[in-house]
Amino acid sequence: MIIRYVEESDAESIAEIYNYYVENTAFTGDETPFSEEHMKNRIRDISKDYPWLVLEENSEILGYIYINQWRFRSSYRHSAELSIYIRDGVRTRGLGSKLFTSLLEKLKEKNLHAIISAIVLPNDASISLHEKFGFKKVAHFTEVGYKFEKWLDLGYWELIL
Repeated sequence: MIIRYVEESDAESIAEIYNYYVENTAFTGDETPFSEEHMKNRIRDISKDYPWLVLEENSEILGYIYINQWRFRSSYRHSAELSIYIRDGVRTRGLGSKLFTSLLEKLKEKNLHAIISAIVLPNDASISLHEKFGFKKVAHFTEVGYKFEKWLDLGYWELIL
């Protein structure tokens, strides 16, 4: 098992992982699956400024984690938003913890102060993972998303580095 920086050639596997969540869960607000090309562009745009890591085992990507710009106004430049996705079927193997540990180590190289993560609620597994690494719940928005014919709440968790 290795954790490494993302490459554009990972786009197909990453899209496959993400699209599972798009099509089968409310854990992402996206409702339309991403193409490989769209994911390549996303990888290219984000990874030029922020760390994006993949966890690979036997040449298969099992999960990924990255941070991205949180807001577009300059005073927020010391904050970033975190996203993590694990391939369906392997979510209880501790892979999220391995990715979190690696990413937080890489963040020491960045001039960041706060990491923010949005979690569609309910999502006990994601909440537990974030809180294991020191994230604290700082906001709860009620019925701000609508997917699969139901209203969704959104919570925000924050880690001050």
